[in-house]
This record gives sequence, C-alpha cells and structure tokens, in this order.
Amino acid sequence: MTEFDYIIAGGGSAGCVLAARLSEDPDVSVLLVEAGGRDKSFLYHWPAGFAKMTKGIGSWGWSTVPQKHMKDRRIWFTQAKVIGGGSSINAQIYTRGHAQDYDQWADGYGCTGWGYRDLLPYFRRAEANDRFNDEFHGIDGPLGVSVPRATLPICDAFIRAGQQFGMPYNPDFNGHEQAGVGYYQLTQRHARRSSAAVAYLKPAEGRPNLTVMTGTHVLRLVVEKGCAVGLDILRGGRQERVHAAREVIVSSGSIGSPRLLMLSGIGPPDHLHDLGIPVELELPGVGMNLQDHLDICTIAELTGPHSYDGWDKPHKTVWAGLQYLLFQSGPAAASLFETGGFWYADLSATHPDIQFHLGQGSGIEKGIAKINGAGITLNSAYLRPRSRGTVRLADSDPMSPPLIDPNYWSDPHDMTMALRGLEMARDILSQPALSGYVRKEVLPGPDVTSRAALLDYACKMAKTDHHPVGTCKMGAGDMAVVDRDLRVHGIDRLRVCDASIMPQITSSNTNAPTIMIAEKGADLILDRTPLASVDPIAAPTGR
Repeated sequence: MTEFDYIIAGGGSAGCVLAARLSEDPDVSVLLVEAGGRDKSFLYHWPAGFAKMTKGIGSWGWSTVPQKHMKDRRIWFTQAKVIGGGSSINAQIYTRGHAQDYDQWADGYGCTGWGYRDLLPYFRRAEANDRFNDEFHGIDGPLGVSVPRATLPICDAFIRAGQQFGMPYNPDFNGHEQAGVGYYQLTQRHARRSSAAVAYLKPAEGRPNLTVMTGTHVLRLVVEKGCAVGLDILRGGRQERVHAAREVIVSSGSIGSPRLLMLSGIGPPDHLHDLGIPVELELPGVGMNLQDHLDICTIAELTGPHSYDGWDKPHKTVWAGLQYLLFQSGPAAASLFETGGFWYADLSATHPDIQFHLGQGSGIEKGIAKINGAGITLNSAYLRPRSRGTVRLADSDPMSPPLIDPNYWSDPHDMTMALRGLEMARDILSQPALSGYVRKEVLPGPDVTSRAALLDYACKMAKTDHHPVGTCKMGAGDMAVVDRDLRVHGIDRLRVCDASIMPQITSSNTNAPTIMIAEKGADLILDRTPLASVDPIAAPTGR
C-alpha cells in the first residue's frame, strides 16, 4: 500500500498510542513510520536495562550546542532511536505533574479542554495500576503501572531521611498531594518494562488495518495547496512517497517534530531561507519554546554494599540475570531510580518545584560519575524553568543531527533554584536516618561550600533529565504552532501530537503526560466525544 487514511510520523510514546487507538476503527487504515529499530534486545524489557540506554544503546547520540550560561559545555542529549521512543529507554518513573500545571495550560495559554479536570480521565484510561484504584487511577488501561519490586533497605532509610529533612511521607505522588517523599510508581507489568510499544502497539499490530515501518526515515512532509497529503520516506535505501487520505500526524517528539516541520518548509522563514529550504508556511514558533529539566547529582560513598554498585562485574551480572529469570527479582528487576520526592526550593511556590530521584548506585546514567566502592546518587531538578531554548536545523540534509539549544540558565532564577535544590539534596543525605549507610559525601564534596564552587560543580556535572517539551507550542498567538485540537496553524490535515505541544513543562517526569496527550489526541483526530471532565475537588491543591 502507498495510501492510508492516517499516517503517523514517529513511533515514540505518542506515536504508539496513536497507532493503537486510531486502528481500533476497522474502517480506517493507519501507517506508523519510525526511524529507529525494533525493541528486540532484552535490555529494552528488563527494568535495569535503563542503565545502558542513556549511554548510547537505543539513542541517536546527539548533544546540545555549547551552553553559554554553563561555561560553553556541550551536554549529552539522549533521544530514543527505537520503537516506543522514550518509554522504551527511560527509568520507567510514572509521575504526571501537578494539577496546576494543566490548569495553567487552559487558563494561562487559552487551551480550553486541557485543564486538569479534563485530562485526569485520560490518565485513568491509559493506566492499569496494580495497587491504586480510585478517582486518580485506572486499572483497565493498556499501560502497566506498578510499585517497585527490587528496592534495597537504603531506600526506606532515604524516605525516613526525607521526613527528617521536613518532607511528609507520600504514598502516591499522583493522588491528592504531590509534595513529599516516597516510592515512585513505575511503568512496569510483571517486573517488565511496560513501554508504549509493549502496552499499546504490540497488541494492535495483528490488525490488518495497521502497518508499521521501522528503520524508515521521514524526509519531509508532502504539502500541496496548503494541505498535508503524505510523506516522503527513505526505506531500505530507496526513497518512496506514501499518501494520507485523511490526515498526517507528526509525533516525532520535541526535537524530531519541529525538525520535520522545518525540513518541510514550515517554520521561521529567516532560518529556512538561510538553509535554502523553500518556505511552505511562515510559522515562527516552530522549534521555539524548548524547555527541559536539568539534573544535578549528589553522590555519597556507603559504609558497605548497600546499593547495586558492583553488580556490573561479570560473575555478578550472570547471577543477576538468573535471579531475574527465575524469580523476577534482584538487580535486573530494578529501574535503579525507584525512590524520590517533590518539595519547594522557592518558598513562595504554589506547588512543588524541586524533584528528587534516588539512584541505587553511582554512574548509573551517562554524565553521572562512578565512584570506587558502593555509592548512591541523589539527583535534584528544578521543575519550572523560566529559560527557553530552540531546535534548529544544521543544514537542509534530513540525515544531519539538529542543533539543540536548551539555553539552560539563561534566566538566572533557574540557576539559583537549581543550586538550592543541590543544597537540599546534600542536606537530606546528611540526615541521621542514613548515618548507618552513608560514610561520606564524595560529590560535590565537603570542601565545596561557596556559591562560586557550587556553581562551578553544577556547570561540570549537570545533565538533562530527558524531559524536552514545548517546541510546537499549543495555543493561539504568533508563536503558537498548533491549536487546542492539535491542528497545525495554516496547514490543513496536519497535526502534531506529542510532548512538543506542551505550552509549559509539567512539574514532573514527562512520559506519562505524553501518553495522556496521545490518548486525548486520538479522540480529537477521530472526532469522538471527549471523556467527561471530573469534579475539580479531586485536584491536588498544593499549598
């Protein structure tokens, strides 16, 4: 086939959800195109495989441009290169953000229908939670959500330390309150990763009306007389054209979606002219409004083998694999970041603006140092950055890596809050509850106390939290790219549906919101009646 009713460009988290939901209608044909490969390796499915993902397996290997507010450092910027996208390579943490994040979309950006009371039903529809079944959680959806199965005693000690620091214990960050310390819920089912590819796409692939092409690059959108009619693709070394009878949906993520629009002549005209790309539509907001969370790590040396450090030795790796295969337990069953919390760096904030992730080891992710002996890592991230960056093309070649500029700390407020979060993390690790586990702080180290020294450390060690959003902003106005129905302004039969449409980043990990966006987006595309809004009394209130 070369003609389909719907063509989806990008098989990441959102693309897999869309392919599954749109193909539920047997009377329509759906094509999903993904540049990456299949999730064949066991590393995509065993929870601890995450540790290999940010180091290059299953990712494109891109970095940012030099960050001028971070001493011109280039930062590794993991972008998935596999079906399922970020949901196939992330740490599987299931958090949605705060109700006020979504109410700001609706009230502050004019995105009616995208407030918390409108979106909670879509979070619930997606979810198959193994513990919670209430007004906040669903149990019948495709996406497996579970409590951690491979935590260590130091995780409980960390939770007690967080309470000694001043955070309340919170059993459910997605429930009545976001603030507090506790265990994360994870996108896992039966101790295996529940990616969008596994949860949504795999069950749908048996449908005769769904076609999935992996290892297929989208070169450009085909636009005729102001209407999207298909894609030019590169498959098996040959260029082909596929046609869409109804719509083209771009779901290539916050880097890939604006990149594809610009390659197709849709975007900021000066930039396109400079690269010799004919301008199909002047849309200056394409590639603007890039937002991301930036992590800074604190690493402590432990008094003994209290973490998963050391399990990468060959004989221990073999034992870990056997333990997982036989009992679905042990190091291979751990996402390695199962514990954390939400709290306040800005004392005037209406809802939590700092997130902590406790890593059961050191050197887990690319960019985090590995220490001698056993260690733990506590990451802190400022959740509501004011800095805004861009995605731009290096040239007109569809195979060239894009120019990614998050523009971290261009607003000094973000740096101030990030350093405060770092100080909070150090304070938590020094609490009495951890005294039997923690021997000493290794990084930043006890001698790093001045603001100048902390800033120097942060510039060297900060890394992306893998949460880019916002580059095809939803709303109205000159810088908006899509309307509240996700239709691209000025082009018929073309939508964008992924994390790039967020007008403002959520105060949490961003994969669960991305899946929610695709759930709602499918209803918009199929012109279904939206799920009924819930009583706003269910919304977390913050302070």
